[in-house]
Amino acid sequence: MTTTDISNTDAPAARGGSAAPVPSSRRGSAGRRTGSLRGGAAPYAFIAPFYVLYVLFMIIPILAALVLSLTEWVGLGMPRFIGLSNYANLATDSSFATALANSLVYTLVAVIIVVPCALLIAQGLNAKGLRMRDLFRVAFFVPMVLSPIVIALIYSLIFDRDYGLLNASLDALFGLPHVDWLGDPTLAKGAIGFVLLWRTVGYLTIFFLAALQNVPAEQYEAAALDGAGRVRTFLAVTVPGIKPISAFVIVTSFIGAAQLFDEPYLLTKGGPGEATISVAMFIYRAAFERQQFGYAAAAGVVLFIIVFAVSQGLNRLLGIGRDS
Repeated sequence: MTTTDISNTDAPAARGGSAAPVPSSRRGSAGRRTGSLRGGAAPYAFIAPFYVLYVLFMIIPILAALVLSLTEWVGLGMPRFIGLSNYANLATDSSFATALANSLVYTLVAVIIVVPCALLIAQGLNAKGLRMRDLFRVAFFVPMVLSPIVIALIYSLIFDRDYGLLNASLDALFGLPHVDWLGDPTLAKGAIGFVLLWRTVGYLTIFFLAALQNVPAEQYEAAALDGAGRVRTFLAVTVPGIKPISAFVIVTSFIGAAQLFDEPYLLTKGGPGEATISVAMFIYRAAFERQQFGYAAAAGVVLFIIVFAVSQGLNRLLGIGRDS
């Protein structure tokens, strides 16, 4: 009786029948492992490439520049540690002070002139009944995709003292004498500021235009029912509605202008003298013209600290990152 029962019990497995069910404890452990992989490790695996690249191309270069700023190095051999001497020399370097002052002018132009112009252009492009809207959008955005070299060549021809288009037009229309737009220290700054405006205003307009299109129409209707005019509607409805994008545009415009290099280098070479040199151009000259790589690294660290500190201040002032 016992032998028969045992053979009948094992027969299905021997004949290729279905295997015995897996114990529930094993199923639970396998499920926990799968769940932990999906819910625990998978998100980190997806975001890991960003942080790996961030560390490789941001954190490590910053640390390397910080270490290099404490040394004297001409590009060959081993750097010689000199402590904070580079920073002490920067504090008394008139060229660096001039570069800081010029970069301040460029940042003020970007924040005080370029950003409001971009907002006004976006407001005009967002107006109802505007014909050829897409054509205007493309026209304003085209300067951003042009090469800085092409832009510099165009404006070098426009601002040329003897054969420039601007002087020729002023002479033909008003009989004015020729002006050395790129040779006068004050006018050269103005020329660079104008080129900065022309190149970046279309790019910032795209952000403002997207923000304006996301302001709820009900708010404009409510303002119209309250009898608000255009100016009051703009200040009470439009400006608060686009505040997050406005803050983003202001901060990014400041950062870009603080690191301005293309326009001063290509249009004036930092001249006349050092009248238009920026901090980025000062770093370039120190590193690649005078082979003072440690000194250039120190200037770069100072620029990084200033930009980071002012950006954080703007973030707090404009309310970026606050809980709503």
